[in-house]
Amino acid sequence: MLGKSVIRKEALDKVSGRAIYTNDIQGVGMLHGVLVTSTEAHAKILHISVDEALAVKGVRACILGKNLPLTGEQIRDRPPLAYDRVRYYGEAIAVIVADSYHSAKIAASLVKVSYQPLPVINSPSQAVNAGAPLIHKQLESYLKEKDVFPVPWTNIANRLKVRKGDMKKGWDSCSHIVEESYFLPPADHAAMEVRCSICEIDKEGNIEIHTSSQAPFMVKKLIGSYFDIEIGKVTVKTPLVGGGYGGKASVQLELLAYLASKAVDGRKVKIMNTREEDILTSPGHIGLEARIKLGCGKDGKVKAAEILYLFDGGAYSDKAVDLARAAAVDCTGPYHIENVKCDSLCVYTNHPYAAPFRGFSHSELLFSFERTMDSLAEEIGMDVLDFRELNSILPGDYTPTMVRLTRSNLGNLPKCIDRLRDLMDWDSGQIVHVNQHLIRAKGVACVWKTSTIDQNASSGVILTFNSDGSINLMSGVVEIGTGTKTVLAQMLAEKMKMDISQIHVQMEIDTKSTPEHWKTVASRGVFMAGKALLEAADDVMTQLKALAACVLRVKVQDLDVGYGKVYLKDDPLTFLPIKDLAYGYKFPNGNAVGGQIIGKGNYIMRNMTNMNPETGEGRLGPEWTVAAQGVEIELNAKDLTYRVLKAVSVVDIGRVLNEKAALGQVMGAMSMGISYGGRERLFFDQRGRVLNPQLRTYRPLRYGEHPEYKVEFVHTYQLDAPYGARGVGEHGLLGMPAALGNALTLAAGVKMNELPLLPEMIWKAKRRT
Repeated sequence: MLGKSVIRKEALDKVSGRAIYTNDIQGVGMLHGVLVTSTEAHAKILHISVDEALAVKGVRACILGKNLPLTGEQIRDRPPLAYDRVRYYGEAIAVIVADSYHSAKIAASLVKVSYQPLPVINSPSQAVNAGAPLIHKQLESYLKEKDVFPVPWTNIANRLKVRKGDMKKGWDSCSHIVEESYFLPPADHAAMEVRCSICEIDKEGNIEIHTSSQAPFMVKKLIGSYFDIEIGKVTVKTPLVGGGYGGKASVQLELLAYLASKAVDGRKVKIMNTREEDILTSPGHIGLEARIKLGCGKDGKVKAAEILYLFDGGAYSDKAVDLARAAAVDCTGPYHIENVKCDSLCVYTNHPYAAPFRGFSHSELLFSFERTMDSLAEEIGMDVLDFRELNSILPGDYTPTMVRLTRSNLGNLPKCIDRLRDLMDWDSGQIVHVNQHLIRAKGVACVWKTSTIDQNASSGVILTFNSDGSINLMSGVVEIGTGTKTVLAQMLAEKMKMDISQIHVQMEIDTKSTPEHWKTVASRGVFMAGKALLEAADDVMTQLKALAACVLRVKVQDLDVGYGKVYLKDDPLTFLPIKDLAYGYKFPNGNAVGGQIIGKGNYIMRNMTNMNPETGEGRLGPEWTVAAQGVEIELNAKDLTYRVLKAVSVVDIGRVLNEKAALGQVMGAMSMGISYGGRERLFFDQRGRVLNPQLRTYRPLRYGEHPEYKVEFVHTYQLDAPYGARGVGEHGLLGMPAALGNALTLAAGVKMNELPLLPEMIWKAKRRT
C-alpha cells in the first residue's frame, strides 16, 4: 500500500457536500454569540454602556471582561475580553448572546465604548526603541513557563540567544562581508473555513465544546486550567476542519463560547467569526524585522553570521514566543557556519496577536537569510546555486544549537540542489532579456526545518476489530486537509497485509473517547501518530497470534498475520480467519476463549531538551527536512508587473507514503508561499487600524494565477520514522518567498528586502536607488 496514490478516506463526503464542519452543527434552542470589538489599537477603556444592547428583543446576556482570568499558553498576558484597555484594533471587548444571530448582531452594534487613546506601536523596531510606550506594564508579574524569557519594563515578551563558536575569529577570517535588513509585515492565514466554536454546559457542570481547532486536547487542558475546572468535565469535539495552517492551533473562541454558555445557564451557544473578525480579532500571521550580517573567506565558505530577528508578536504573546524560539533554533538556514551569534526576540506591538503559520516562522527567517546568501554570493562573484551547495550543512556538522547531524536526521541537501539545477535548466542562464521590456529571471532558496514542539508531546492510537475482521482506527490527529488519516490507514494496511477498504477511520475527534494527539501541527502527524499506530498494530498482531496459537496448538512464533488470516509461516494453508478471532474464538462444542481484540499504541517525543538561555545549546527538535526550491519569473520593466512562470521544489521526503497526497501537500504549500511572498499583508494606518480586513482587499493567489509547479523527491530514509518517511506538510512553502525575492532582485536590478513583493514595492525600491 505504501507509495500508492490512495484516495482520501473523507474525499467523497467533501466533494458531495456531506462533510460536517463545526458551523454545520445545530441544536434545538441554540443561542448565538456576537463579539463587540475595539475600534482603537491602543486605548484605555473609560466606560462601556450595554443598556441599549440588553433592550433588544431576544438578547439573553452581555459578557464583559472584568474579573476573568488571564490566559496564554506560555505567558498568561491576555484577558479573554479586554476590560481596562485594548491593545489591538479588533480586540474583543464583549460578547452579546441572543436567540438569533441577527438579534445579537444588532445588539452588538448598540454597545457604546468610550476610549482614551494611547500611543500606538506599529512595528517591532519601534517597540524596542528606548522610551517606547509599554504595552504590558505588568509583564514581570504574569505567570509564565520556565523556558520563556521576557524582559520586564520593556516590550520584549521573549529573548532567545544562540552563541556558537568564536565571533572574533570568524570575522577575522572573512574576506567578504555583507549586511542586510528586512521587513515582513503581519498577514493572515485566510483559511477557507472561518473559526467557529459551540459550547453547552449540563446541569452537572459537564462542558461540551465543538470547535474548528487543530488542538482539541489543548482546548480541553486550557479550559480546565484557566477556569479551575476539573479537566474530566470538559469534552471537546472537532469534526473536519476546513484549513488551519497553524491559525487554529491557538485557543480563543472556545473560551468565549464557554463564557457565553455559562452566562445563560449552560445553554448551547455558537460563536462564529465573520471573515473580517477572522482577520482582525483572531490571531494572524506573524511579522518580522531582521538584520543579518554574513561573511565568507576567499574560497566562498561562510565563516560567520550575526543575526537579529525581531518578531512582531502583536498585542499578546500566545504562540509568538515559540515562533521566536523556532527561528533561533534554525537561524542560519541549512548551512554549515561555525561562528554564529543570533538574538531572536518576540516583541509586543499594537497589532493582532500572532498564531503559528505554516512553517512556524521559517518562511520569514529564510526569506531574510536566503536573500542575504544571494547578496554574499554576488559580493564574492559566485553562482548562487554553487554557493549554496558549497556551504550546505552535512552529516557530521552541528546545528546552531549544537545538535550533531546524521544522514538519518538531516537528509541530503546537495542532492536536492543538484536535482533542482536540472529541473530549472539552471546552466542555460539565470537571466534573459526577452525583448525591450520583458525580462525573465530565476531565483533559488534552500530550506530546512525541525519541529520545536513540546518535549513531552505525545500521540496515541487505538485499534478495535469489527466482527467481519475489519478494523476501526482511532487517532487524535485532526483532519485539516492534509490526508494524514488516510496515510495512517495505508500504513496499517501495509503492516497487516490487508485491503485498505477494510480499515475504517474515525474522522471526528472526541477528547473523551479518542486517544490524545498533542496538536495537529508542525508536520508531526505522520511521524508521531504513525509511531503510535505501528505499536498498536504490533499489539493486535500479538493478541491475534496468542489466541490462534491456543486454538491451533502451535507456538506463537510459528505464526504470522496477514491477508485476513493468522497462518503458519511454513504452511500458510493452515490458518484461522481474523474474523473468527476478532471477538474471541468459539470452539465447535460451544466453548469460547479470548474476547474483542483492542490494540493500543503511543509515542512520546524522546531526548528533547530546553535551550540553554545563554548559549542556545539544546535539542529542540527530532530531525530536519531539507529542500531546494526555485522560481522563474517574467518582469515587465515598463510597468513593473510580473508573472511567476514556474515554481520548483525538490524535497528530501525520506519515503513517499502516498504519492499524490505528498505532491498535493508540497504544491499547495508552494502556492501559499508564492501568495504570501507576492501579495499578502495587513496594511495598518498610523493608529494601528487594519485597512484591508476583507478578501476583496486582502488578496491571496487565486484560480488562474498559478504558475507551473514541478515537484520531485529525494529519498534519504529517516531511520526512527514510520517506514522512513519525513515530515513534509510545511516545507513546500518555506523557500518560495525567498526564491521570488531573489528572482525579482535580479530582474529589477534593485534589492527586494520587503514583503510582499508587489509591483508598488519594486517601484518604491527603484525610487530609493
